[in-house]
Amino acid sequence: MAGRVSGKVVLLTGGAMGLGKAAAAALLAEGAKVIITDIDEPAGRATAAELGCGFINQDVTDWDRWQEVIAEVEVRHGRLDVLVNNAAITVFGSIADISPEDFRRCYTVDVDSIFMGCKAAIPLMARGGGGSIVNFSSAAGNKPSPDLAAYNSAKAAVVMLTKSIALYCAREQNGVRVNSVQPGTILTPNVESVIAGTPDPDATRAAFSVAQPIGRMGEGNDIAHLVVYLASDESRFATGAPFIVDGGLSIA
Repeated sequence: MAGRVSGKVVLLTGGAMGLGKAAAAALLAEGAKVIITDIDEPAGRATAAELGCGFINQDVTDWDRWQEVIAEVEVRHGRLDVLVNNAAITVFGSIADISPEDFRRCYTVDVDSIFMGCKAAIPLMARGGGGSIVNFSSAAGNKPSPDLAAYNSAKAAVVMLTKSIALYCAREQNGVRVNSVQPGTILTPNVESVIAGTPDPDATRAAFSVAQPIGRMGEGNDIAHLVVYLASDESRFATGAPFIVDGGLSIA
């Protein structure tokens, strides 16, 4: 199939690298008009130039900036059909180790930004007849670790927030669908850096791979293709759903 999201205007946060970049490339290949945002302006501009898409510098934890970004999208394109809330951070630490400040920082980036993005974008999407919002959660929202107190709970919160917003949009009959994506361990530059920073990178890579029952880490396109599906009209009956793509990690 080709042109699955042809002509759709897509705003995608955290698009400079990793899963955001992979999703942006897949959406562009299927005909979307993509604007990526990122707090890292040089990296974001480099990715936008490489992919041939738009770029807006954005701190997703800033409510005023969210309103400015949505207004800029409206000026540029007159509408917004798809919002992909991908920007996030991973904060490590058990309940004993993590500081209150780091716990709040994880929630601010991983949960508050999605709340603000949806709140800012839904009115514009509704005025255009509806659209699709894709919120990035994680398999870590299903499978806890003793050393991911903030990240586990924040990613679980994204799933429930998504369901609440989906029900609101359904009640309002505004045409906006809202779903979440829960990737497992994906071999992104961030994961590569974590592996490289361990005492035995080869052993760490092997451990990350076998943690998924399927026997390997995921690749960017394993998630990007799902984002295209959720952005497209093929998923028009899906809303409020968590889409788990984790090589079986959550059920192991």
